[in-house]
Amino acid sequence: MLVYCKRCVMPSTKPDLYFDKEGICSACRHYENRVETDWESRKQELLHLLEKYRHSEGENWDCIIPVSGGKDSTYQVIRVLQLGLNPLCVTSTTCDLSDIGRKNIENIKQLGVDYIEMSPNPQIRAKLNRIGLTQVGDISWPEHVGIFTIPVRAAVQFNVPLIIWGENSQNEYGGPAAAAENNVLTRRWLEEFGGLLGLRVSDLIGLEGIEARYLIPYTYPSDEELARVGVTGLFLGYYLPWDGLSNALIAQANGFTTYHHTVEGSMVNYENLDNYQTGIHDYFKFLKFGFGRATDLACLHVRRGRLTRADALSIVQRLDGKFPWTYLGKPLEDILKRIDMTVEEFVRICDLFTNKKLFVCDSRGNLVKDKDGNLTKINYDNLD
Repeated sequence: MLVYCKRCVMPSTKPDLYFDKEGICSACRHYENRVETDWESRKQELLHLLEKYRHSEGENWDCIIPVSGGKDSTYQVIRVLQLGLNPLCVTSTTCDLSDIGRKNIENIKQLGVDYIEMSPNPQIRAKLNRIGLTQVGDISWPEHVGIFTIPVRAAVQFNVPLIIWGENSQNEYGGPAAAAENNVLTRRWLEEFGGLLGLRVSDLIGLEGIEARYLIPYTYPSDEELARVGVTGLFLGYYLPWDGLSNALIAQANGFTTYHHTVEGSMVNYENLDNYQTGIHDYFKFLKFGFGRATDLACLHVRRGRLTRADALSIVQRLDGKFPWTYLGKPLEDILKRIDMTVEEFVRICDLFTNKKLFVCDSRGNLVKDKDGNLTKINYDNLD
């Protein structure tokens, strides 16, 4: 049976999540510590740090901001501009960029920044999507690697040592204490928490005709290159209070566009808007670990006192883990065409990666599905 945090609704199957003797998860404990943080002191620490990287004569950019066009990266740009920095915004293009994603990227440019976009070879990207999905159950594998490697490569290329990232996901969603308190993104952090799932970039060479020269965008710069430039990546969420909803409100007030209704598999309309493949990524998290994007969001709101645990349970039971027939209105069949896969083949891969211990099966051990292909979890709370 799945075991859940007694404060939020996150199950113990979440990777890198820890439960204490009181049954409270590490993400909830991290948030407790955040509430007690002296944020004014943290802000002064940030201001002092930024002065080391500010180019008062305007001879180079002060920092790089990795941006996707989402609510959080829009918020990062707004805050950095308020701090008086001159950033270079760098986008690692998503695997299947949505129309609303493109619109929000264009909005970031209009905030008043210099901007560059790296679009990796789409033929290779499609192969990597397929390899990621079939080998480790993550269609977004190349995207999750590229969002960390491409901005760092840009830092080396343009000799801009400071990279300003958003939140530390290990703090926001739960993880080891040392990683959760870290204010700097390093190569080690990337390798442990950056979504590689045990599949290294070097493992790809030779698969489906992929050569090393096609993997440049996904390759982290060498230690020598990083040392030459003095690349440092800091988490803005360590220095300033971080909250997805308030980030979304601030972003919307500055031209950010939300979806016209709740995003499939989610419980809000303001995030994960830039990639049509995201619904597949989130669905596989549900198959592997028994929770989806609605659980992630519900837990964030429970910790901040916006939802009761009872309401969160009701929401995730209704919204989590639905088969991704569409995402942002785009049919699954059309999304899969980019990786040359049929819906039937996709369903077979789903079944291979499904943890049968978490879902109802028949007497023969086969997964029980409803008419829409949805599974039934064995329990949604500790009392089920």
